[in-house]
Amino acid sequence: MAKVLVIGGHGRVALQLERILAERGDEVDAVIRNAEHADDVAATGAAPVVADVEQLDVDGLVDLIAGHDAVVWSAGAGGGDPARTRAVDHDAAVRSMDAADRAGVRRYVMVSYFGSRVDHRVPADSAFRHYADAKAAADEHLRASGLEYTILGPSTLSDGPGAGRIDTTAEDSADVDRADVAATVAATLAEPATVGRTIRFNRGETPIADALR
Repeated sequence: MAKVLVIGGHGRVALQLERILAERGDEVDAVIRNAEHADDVAATGAAPVVADVEQLDVDGLVDLIAGHDAVVWSAGAGGGDPARTRAVDHDAAVRSMDAADRAGVRRYVMVSYFGSRVDHRVPADSAFRHYADAKAAADEHLRASGLEYTILGPSTLSDGPGAGRIDTTAEDSADVDRADVAATVAATLAEPATVGRTIRFNRGETPIADALR
């Protein structure tokens, strides 16, 4: 049994992840900004923790993270406002990594996206550019952090039931069910071979556990 902190605990991937982790016997704390979402989180078997990671400094995040075995970052500003995207998807994410290091919580799983890379080639005039910049920089910080990290890069998200199978070999983004993303995060936490890797994936034909090895 592991004690896992899921940041961004009311997201559509996170809620499914929390249920998977709780059902397999892990202790799950799910960080949410809106207290009205607490019942949704509790229904998964996770414990809701109301905190605004956009506003917490590193010391506050240390207090939030301490005592856990692993952190999963599944939060995001949702696009739109460039300043808030930077504040959440980069600044708060980076503070959480630094806080995990200070708290002695070595395992950190980042839910990123398939195209996250420094040379993402998103045009400067694209509305997506600020998100691409923020995610790429946050992922780079995690790679350099010294944490036992895994960066997961799912392709375009869909709401199918999930098949328990993914493709980690494709060079181009396609799509993947949120259910399979949640299952992949859960499997990543249990698979030591994922440490230190960036894993981009689409829906596929390989069972998730096999694909991650």
